[in-house]
Amino acid sequence: MLANAVKEIASPRVILVDDDDLFRESLGLNLAEEGFDVVDFDNGSDVLSFLLNEPSLDPILLDWRMPGLDGLAVLRRLREARMDNPVIFLTMLSDEIYEEAALRWGAVDFIDKSRRLPIILQRLRLISEGTKGILAAHEDDSLTNSPSTAKVGGLEIREDIRRAYWKGEQLDLTLTEFAIVCFLAGNEGNDISYRQIYDLVHGKDFVAGYGSDGYKANVRSFIKRIRKKFRELDDSFEQIENYPGFGYRWRPAGVPTGTPE
Repeated sequence: MLANAVKEIASPRVILVDDDDLFRESLGLNLAEEGFDVVDFDNGSDVLSFLLNEPSLDPILLDWRMPGLDGLAVLRRLREARMDNPVIFLTMLSDEIYEEAALRWGAVDFIDKSRRLPIILQRLRLISEGTKGILAAHEDDSLTNSPSTAKVGGLEIREDIRRAYWKGEQLDLTLTEFAIVCFLAGNEGNDISYRQIYDLVHGKDFVAGYGSDGYKANVRSFIKRIRKKFRELDDSFEQIENYPGFGYRWRPAGVPTGTPE
């Protein structure tokens, strides 16, 4: 079963890197209580030495501002060494320029340190359960599944390596974007609300932005980036269409295109 395969590959270990001793200790204890094996470091050089000597795919919770090597330098060196550990930035830096730089170098996500523990746990769940949408629909006839592969029209999902392919070409998706694509495609033809997508990314009942619907801008930004990546491979891509005022849907093959947002 695909669900069993996800459970088997999920790692209980997480690497925490932060020079704030109190924050690192507090978060480490909370994560340990949630069942994670926490390996922590107070600087970038030590975590790089550790990972270069003991390569792993454990997720990394990484601070940005640290003495010596900052978080972005750590991420860049990991990628230059062809190490694909999922990296989540935990930082007080809120300017979009930092988030864009982190995502450009392959970070999974970028969240404020002041957010609640459930938000961080949701990110870690996304790493180990990136195919949540497909798992929810694995018995649907629209999906052709093997233990590690699912297909929806021209989309192929490789659960085992957390990769998606469109018409045979690999998409350069972050793990968060991968989870959103899986969720939409796994519910092919169904209308998915902004809130459902936002909860998938940030955790249930998390609120951000201005006003009661402020979170929608965050979802639109994710969808915009995802569409752009599909269209870099196929400029005729129109599978992700919006339901005005409500959310999005993955359009089944052969169904007339709706009005994109």
